[in-house]
Amino acid sequence: MKSILLSLTGILILFFTLIENQSLKEDKPTIYLIGDSTVRNGGEGNLQRGWGNFLQDFFDSTKAVVSNQAMAGRSTRTFIKEGRWDRVLETLKPGDYVLMQFGHNEGSEPDTTRAGYRGVLKGMGDDTKELVWPDGTPETVHTYGWYLEKFIRETKEKGATPIVVSMIPRNKFQDRDVERANQDYGKWAKDAARRHGVPFIDLNTLVADQYDLWGPEVVKGLFERDHTHTNEAGARINAWNVVEGIKGLEIPELEALLIKDKPTLFLIGDSTVKNGQGDGAGGLWGWGDWIASYFDLEKIKVQNHALGGTSSRTFQTYGLWEKVREKIEPGDYVIMQFGHNDSSPLADTLRGRGTIKSAGLEAEMIFNPITKKQETVYSYGQYLRQMIWDTKARGATPIVCSLIPRNQWENGEVKRSDDSYALWAEEAANDTETAFIPLNTLIAVEYDSLGEDYVRAHFFNDKDHTHPILDGAKFNAKMVAKGIESLEKNDLKDYLK
Repeated sequence: MKSILLSLTGILILFFTLIENQSLKEDKPTIYLIGDSTVRNGGEGNLQRGWGNFLQDFFDSTKAVVSNQAMAGRSTRTFIKEGRWDRVLETLKPGDYVLMQFGHNEGSEPDTTRAGYRGVLKGMGDDTKELVWPDGTPETVHTYGWYLEKFIRETKEKGATPIVVSMIPRNKFQDRDVERANQDYGKWAKDAARRHGVPFIDLNTLVADQYDLWGPEVVKGLFERDHTHTNEAGARINAWNVVEGIKGLEIPELEALLIKDKPTLFLIGDSTVKNGQGDGAGGLWGWGDWIASYFDLEKIKVQNHALGGTSSRTFQTYGLWEKVREKIEPGDYVIMQFGHNDSSPLADTLRGRGTIKSAGLEAEMIFNPITKKQETVYSYGQYLRQMIWDTKARGATPIVCSLIPRNQWENGEVKRSDDSYALWAEEAANDTETAFIPLNTLIAVEYDSLGEDYVRAHFFNDKDHTHPILDGAKFNAKMVAKGIESLEKNDLKDYLK
């Protein structure tokens, strides 16, 4: 009898636990995504991915669930006609969100053929077209705006929040400007949102602005199969832009669902950021070993992954960047400072770390005598841009630093790099709309003020004109912190003490 009671007690505990868990699940808001293949496409390893495949990475899974109901090949018309929208409505509840992005498949003349079965009437009006399918089934085809407004109205009736998103741009350039949708589907999406007073994310413009900056040579790397569907890198960049759009909507309840864990500040660079093992061997230090003291470590983590002897090229070809990239999560920061080793030869038997001296798109095929393989070597700026794009694709914030000045003087002033690596670092940052700290200039101005004798005596030893000693590294860390503090539109400074 006692064992029976214990069994019943266990069953009751399990039952109420399941009820409680189900209640928690129901209380958790769901962010539904509806759209076409540019929102959801392919599986892991597929060369074509949609931005919705990666949106969950930006949200705290304990607070919200991203349900990607988009389907390749669908238009606003067929998404409703096939019952997909009804299935979303069945589970939609108050407090949920619906992000809708259509437009890529609506352009054909609407009819019952394979070419036009998903086409809609253009515009925002109440125009209709009556069709009869071969089996005798009638269908009334509406305008693109009509279908969007149906999604909006029925979402609101469920107590959920509709968010209209304009379609991502295709990889189509004319005179180095990417084709935009601001005169048709992007405009009509905005009009539908405005008509109903609901949030609108102009994803088409957000992404197109980036594409225009990068140019067709760079953007083509985000599209591997065709001009419509992005690869994983392109999809992650688009997802990041969606999140940036969400932040711009000023919906605190939705923004609170984004990942808010303690972010990490990653440092990457050469020996002037981290010398040796970061333990002061030989009396030499990098500024990255002292920058953490300027941050509130209760709110942010600082990790120094710089490695002496590396250039912007070898930090990637050695696999060091990939190891950092895998750790980066949405909300993190990456400060990168390279340049001291990039001036080496492109091909030598010692380190093979040189890069082309520019921030352009130049490339040169070489035989690398170390790896004994052919290698395409790019410009210093292009290697920086690659790490910038990778960082943004992970939902993190990149910050470019120009290299610290060496202990080299001329006419009473320390030599600057403002016509070479400091300039190219700034150009790479500007090209990608990335925060830039002119560290070379910030430190050089202070060195000039302190004077050559003081700097030589307090910041360097007699044998090395590149690597600072303890006081020099601490001084440089202070300059980096001042640079961070002066950045506009960058919330890393919020974590400074």
